Amino acid sequence: MPHPPSQPSTVCGTLPESEHVSYSASYTNVHEMIPWRTLSGRQQLYQDHKWMRDFGESLCVYKPPIDTRSTTGMAGSRSNGNAEIALNFLTPHQKWGIHSTYTDNLLMLTLSRGGPIVWISEIDARKIGVVDNDWIEAFNLNGALTARAVVSQRIPVGAVMMYHAQEKIINTPGSEVSGVRGIHNSVTRVMPKPTHMIGGYAQLSYGFNYYGTVGSNRDEFVIVRKMQIIDWKDESTPASVLSAAEAARHQHTLAHGAPTLAMADDETGEKP
Repeated sequence: MPHPPSQPSTVCGTLPESEHVSYSASYTNVHEMIPWRTLSGRQQLYQDHKWMRDFGESLCVYKPPIDTRSTTGMAGSRSNGNAEIALNFLTPHQKWGIHSTYTDNLLMLTLSRGGPIVWISEIDARKIGVVDNDWIEAFNLNGALTARAVVSQRIPVGAVMMYHAQEKIINTPGSEVSGVRGIHNSVTRVMPKPTHMIGGYAQLSYGFNYYGTVGSNRDEFVIVRKMQIIDWKDESTPASVLSAAEAARHQHTLAHGAPTLAMADDETGEKP
């Protein structure tokens, strides 16, 4: 199907916005008959490369999670008195920031909890006595992080989710395990995938932000628990005062439901 006559050829320049033409990287391949940049010039599913064959990945395959041993011996070793649970830690692309547009500007902060958050299923949260907006801690042998819990039925049992690129400079207390603040990268580690290192092979060639070696951390596990002491690492605000206020907020939540952002700010002395 040829493109609308009002649209100039994309070979010479960028295609302007249109209600009739989709914004797609394959537009020129489909409408202008330009071959795909693959060995065959077509859309390819089978990868006939020695490395792909050696790893058994010439076609899309399912591989069960590996045991990274990141929580080995950690359960109960640094107990704070609260129940603990081991969950699969996922870091999907976040919704409130991208590249140089961060989540720590005032507009973005008003659209969220105003700080780091971790999503957890209702069932898993109930097992460890966590309610929505509680401060939780996730840790393993790699490190530790702190964040507020977003309790949701949309999260599958056995998994915990923290959107990537959440800054630690806004509203982040110190970890009870490590004694310092942490982010989503604190509990993950870079595990390069060998097949991403092929390069120089038609479509399997390095391209910034498109193809190359990345850190694969989907098999990582963390131990999650409710925090007992909220320490802002600020000498002007004693941790005992903050933890008492947090306990009061928790009791209010159990009795009346999750507090609003304004209520949470008033009770804990936090600054959004």
